[in-house]
Amino acid sequence: VSFNDLPFSFSFAPMCVLNQVHPNLVSQQEALQYVEELILQLLSMLCQAQPRTCQDVEERVQKSFPHPIDKWALSDAQSAIEKRRRRNPLALPVDKIHPLLKEVLGYKIDHQVSVYMVAVLEYISADILKLAGNYVRNIRHYEISQQDITVAMCADKVLMNMFHQDEEDISGFPLMDEEPSANEEQSYYELVKSFMADCRQYLRQLNLIIRVFREPFNSNSMLFSQHDVESIFSRILDIHEVTVKLLGLIEDTVEMTGEGSPHPLVGSCFEDLAEELAFDPYETYAQDMLRSGFHEHFLSQVSKPGASFHLQSICEGFKEAVQYVLPRLLLTPVYHCLHLFEILKQLEEKSQDDEDKECLKQAITALLNLQSSMERICSRSLAKRRLSESACRFYCHQMKGKHLAIKKMNEIQKNIDGWEGKDIGQCCNEFIMEGTLTRVGAKHERHIFLFDGLMICCKSNHGPPRLPGASSTAEYRLKEKFFMRKVQINDKDDKEGEYRHAFEIILKDGNSVVFAAKSAEEKNGWMAALISLQYRSTLERMLDTAMLQEEKEEQMRLPGAEVYRFAEPDSEENVVFEENVQSKSGIPIIKAGTVLKLIERLTFHMYADPNFVRTFLTTYRSFCKPRELLDLLIERFEIPEPKPADANQTEGGEQPPSAELKRFRKEFVQPVQLRVLNVCRHWVEHHFYDFERDPLLLSEMEDFIASVKGKAMKKWVESITKIIQRKKQVQVSVPSHSITFQNSPPPIEWHICKPGDTEHFDLMTLHPIEIARQLTLLESDFYRAVQPSELVGSVWTKEDKEIHSPNLLRMIRHTTNLTLWFEKCIVETENLEERVAVFSRIIEILQVFQELNNFNGVLEVVSAMNSAPVYRLDHTFEQIPSRQRKILEDAHELSEDHYKKYLAKLRSINPPCVPFFGIYLTNILKTEEGNPDFLHRHGKDLINFSKRRKVAEITGEIQQYQNQPYCLRVEGDIRFFENLNPMGDLSEKDFSDYLFHKSLEIEPRQLRSAPRFAKKYTYPLKSPGIRPTSARPGTMRHPTPLQNEPRKISYSRIPDSESEGTPASAPNSPRTPLTPPPASAASAASSSTDVGSVFDSPQGPSSPFHSSKTRPLTLTLSLPTDIIERIECDHTTLFAVFGLELWLPVCCPPVRP
Repeated sequence: VSFNDLPFSFSFAPMCVLNQVHPNLVSQQEALQYVEELILQLLSMLCQAQPRTCQDVEERVQKSFPHPIDKWALSDAQSAIEKRRRRNPLALPVDKIHPLLKEVLGYKIDHQVSVYMVAVLEYISADILKLAGNYVRNIRHYEISQQDITVAMCADKVLMNMFHQDEEDISGFPLMDEEPSANEEQSYYELVKSFMADCRQYLRQLNLIIRVFREPFNSNSMLFSQHDVESIFSRILDIHEVTVKLLGLIEDTVEMTGEGSPHPLVGSCFEDLAEELAFDPYETYAQDMLRSGFHEHFLSQVSKPGASFHLQSICEGFKEAVQYVLPRLLLTPVYHCLHLFEILKQLEEKSQDDEDKECLKQAITALLNLQSSMERICSRSLAKRRLSESACRFYCHQMKGKHLAIKKMNEIQKNIDGWEGKDIGQCCNEFIMEGTLTRVGAKHERHIFLFDGLMICCKSNHGPPRLPGASSTAEYRLKEKFFMRKVQINDKDDKEGEYRHAFEIILKDGNSVVFAAKSAEEKNGWMAALISLQYRSTLERMLDTAMLQEEKEEQMRLPGAEVYRFAEPDSEENVVFEENVQSKSGIPIIKAGTVLKLIERLTFHMYADPNFVRTFLTTYRSFCKPRELLDLLIERFEIPEPKPADANQTEGGEQPPSAELKRFRKEFVQPVQLRVLNVCRHWVEHHFYDFERDPLLLSEMEDFIASVKGKAMKKWVESITKIIQRKKQVQVSVPSHSITFQNSPPPIEWHICKPGDTEHFDLMTLHPIEIARQLTLLESDFYRAVQPSELVGSVWTKEDKEIHSPNLLRMIRHTTNLTLWFEKCIVETENLEERVAVFSRIIEILQVFQELNNFNGVLEVVSAMNSAPVYRLDHTFEQIPSRQRKILEDAHELSEDHYKKYLAKLRSINPPCVPFFGIYLTNILKTEEGNPDFLHRHGKDLINFSKRRKVAEITGEIQQYQNQPYCLRVEGDIRFFENLNPMGDLSEKDFSDYLFHKSLEIEPRQLRSAPRFAKKYTYPLKSPGIRPTSARPGTMRHPTPLQNEPRKISYSRIPDSESEGTPASAPNSPRTPLTPPPASAASAASSSTDVGSVFDSPQGPSSPFHSSKTRPLTLTLSLPTDIIERIECDHTTLFAVFGLELWLPVCCPPVRP
């Protein structure tokens, strides 16, 4: 049976499985393809039995799969068949594998059999990815590679037996690259992250002790009384509780750390628990574990009548794991407590915050008695033990640095004479232990090196080297080696033979080797290591199963929805999630929901979602007012406690009400309240304009923050209060340019007018470089001041636009006025020579705009040149040097082909820059108008949050270019451009008519040569050029590429027909409010891709746009008719809706002859 050359790939399916088992990890494509290969290998093996029924598949699995994975895989397959009729529970593509099975097997196979087989494959793929994910998390990485999967599988006997039954050794991974030394000095934050990772692994060890080992004792009261259980496991439950609490506090602290803080301040987490004496159970636990006679008492309990059979019945090897692994595993909390004292000292030394340092000092002081007691207890019993003893690190078996393990293995290999075959580091991942054992029968002593994949037996080397070229300094000579996945470990009772303290290694061919230790303690150490290697994958799978089952059974009861509206269960009537879409963190993405559900997920108790917080605070004003949001957050914060009767039912009566209430406060109340405060902190930090516009809102926020009590909340209250105070002190003023740059800004360039001669400042008297620089500084300030909230909901088109979009409107009006000023400068210069000079000067300014990456300025000039009064000046264009005409044409090309060249240019330039805002406005407008505000579900309207997310993505693109300022000097006198008013007191129509009449006056129609006019300038017209007096060094970096190309903008040509007797009236320009088209025309246009240009001139003789020489391009916007009809037709609003001629300019003239 062959599955080579498949017509499809389902490597996406392992990714879906990975999202289920490790939602916080990602995987490389090569790793997913490797898992796919393993799945197909397994499918081929199942098909070799020619299965026709589910029973055939089951028999094949039982025969081929190692125990106990066969039992669990079949259980999952049976569950998949039972659920198939309701929904498809599988991630692997049954619909693709089913026809493939028909083709390969050569006969029709029942679909249910295919589902059964695919379910088995999915269980195995989940097992592989879960194992690899655990390994990746152990080494503190976040991405799974193919090498990680190979390494993890090599350490798992069950999977190795399944996929590599006949191979002698596996060398699927090379030696690891060097990593930072474990002893390398760490910063405070690195210490915190390292301790959090250690705590998570330690918590899993505690869960292993409690859920896997303690449960069989606790569940059989006939064999083990409650006193018996406590005598073995002591206060392990209390230790588990304090560990969960400490890890939760640290995680919340790290999550809530402000951007300005040097590092998370975790000192209070330790101080609070130390003052509560929460760590005291460690002392009692250490006394119980290390008391004399504990081991004898333990053995008497596990060997009492009936106990051995009970433990053996749980699974194969469980009795041996209890007898040898559990006693060493029970020492883990003792070592962790000693490690805790060391961590506190290191954190105190590294802390950069005085208050945090004091908290750590107080915690250390509060724990001094416990530390002295622990050290006294351990000094008597653990003096001969090493903290790094492998048997005591059952779960956390990875060394701190992989390169240290490789180095250790290489040293051992060099010290063995006669080594043959592949290096130890190629088939092993970890060195476990070494020591001397006696081989029973031959009565020879052997020095044993135990690795996770090999057991190497050596003889002390007293003679010359056995092989030519071998080192004569080697201490040992190789005798034999055993692959751990190919052997079974059998305990030998002292009564069974002449040697005591013996154990047997049974090979796959049936032969066996017996080794004996010198003492019972030595034997226990070897058996603990060997049994843990043999059965740890089984025990870990048992733990995963137990944790999953517990999670299903123990659901925390919340207050009723009648007293707490946010406790309403999820349903299709209140929240909808994106199908088959998850963020990288594995958090479900909300598509739509009620306001209550959005607030609930914004402050969800199970996870934090920073992306959702950012998007929500950017877009919420489109469906909720700021005061309503604050009221909802306060309501969310004030959580009523569940009724005692409810709490009693939660754990089936096993937990007293106080314990369940404690769990409710810790796992629900505290996370929710912290996340409410986190939202408030982000709100005042990044969206303080909401509070500037509404002083009452600010007062309510301050009152709420002041009312928050509790030590855990204190630091967050102080943080928010400080932010509010800082924001209130900031005076709204001209944007500051007191920024320190690596290089000094270039000096101000002057031309005819010198500093102070402000009365004569004009286009021709100022240096073109400095005009472009000052305009760029001004427009950069305007661009960087635009807030995302000014764009969401197209508020710049609404009646209250002045309140909600002041910065955007300021930029729009500046752009409008500057473009009109350029037009006015041209048409009011009557003399042709002077007009050509003005025209050339404006093109020079355009060139400097291009050098400064001021795309907004470039398109302002292009728009002015394309305006009706300027574009028709053929005689002027003919006098423009060809080089400058080429520059203008190149600038025009930026807007061609849906702004393709502009977008490519934007992605390639070095910031700072001033992007062209019109594309963003158009994209937002299309998104807002093309998607409904609400989704109708089961008779209810849900807020369409996916629409808000799309808008937030666009505003995120805008913000990418708002961070980098220009290294230029502000010349206050030249900032008169900020107050340009070219229209004066004229209305828009009157001014437009004035410009066009002036254009006709200086270049009447159908004249072969331009009329002569007197000169108006008394100073030289020669340009100073655009080369600065001193070169400015560039110190800027490339910008982050935009993630999504803005939506496309299409064009349509204006038909060219012009009658000679056209009256001299101003045409409709892009700045002229247009009458909405008839409904019939609008409906007809809406059926096509391009609705029709809102900038199109009227057809026929009244359009002076048309020329016999050229046909200019105009922009087509695909907008619904209703938005055109409901827009107030004033100058600013209409410009804003259609992006303005300045935002979406008419293209520059084609090449003129």
